[in-house]
Amino acid sequence: MEFTTIEVGADGARGSITLNRPEKLNPLSTTTLQELAGAANWFDERPEVKVVVVSGNGRAFSAGADLGGFAGGGGEASVLETRGNVEWGRRMADAIEGMTAVTVARIHGHCVGGAVVLASACDLRVAADSTRFSIPEVDLGIPLTWGGIPRLIRELGPAMTKELVMTCRPFDAIEAKEIGFVNRVVPAERLDAEVDELVGQLLSKSAFTLSATKQQTNVIADAMVGMGRTWNDADLFITALRDPESREAAAAYLQRVRKS
Repeated sequence: MEFTTIEVGADGARGSITLNRPEKLNPLSTTTLQELAGAANWFDERPEVKVVVVSGNGRAFSAGADLGGFAGGGGEASVLETRGNVEWGRRMADAIEGMTAVTVARIHGHCVGGAVVLASACDLRVAADSTRFSIPEVDLGIPLTWGGIPRLIRELGPAMTKELVMTCRPFDAIEAKEIGFVNRVVPAERLDAEVDELVGQLLSKSAFTLSATKQQTNVIADAMVGMGRTWNDADLFITALRDPESREAAAAYLQRVRKS
């Protein structure tokens, strides 16, 4: 497929997926979600690729979902369209997580909302020490979707997932390492070198043993958490769009942001 919002490439056994709308801090629009899912399929057709690095161009990994492209207006058609757009987030995360190749998220700048879900779908995560994470969906009057809740429970446990999602408080890379969300935190100027070192370690292994370990771990984790329970994420999103108190919360949050 043709990629317009991401860059996809392979050099021997190493591949890359790069979010490429740096002027907007790499928002995750419906088109981008579709292209990310397509990129996962592209790599699955290239068994020689063992490791794929997922990153963002410019000042940030990603500012998260492009919410303007998800909300419908009114009426049945817009409801169906909105549901389909939100569903692409879950399909994207499932596709990235299900790739045969091992995925390494290279995280810097901001990693917000849906971008946290994208990172959680990757196998390993390396963050610059200046990275700022946040999950602001509840402040915006919407639930965290795209299979984000079970993925965060898998990585962080139920209590920390509830705290970060319900309070919407930002957290830094050091805390992300302490709670188990990222594997490594390094100074920003060493981020590329650290990712290269990790990728080099992985590339020295056989493709079969890497894939077998990934699949076995994912199957066991799925049995513990149950990723299939995210089937109604899109319906929860649509319900929130029509809930008056949730809409009031979103308006109040946006007003606070404009004043800050």
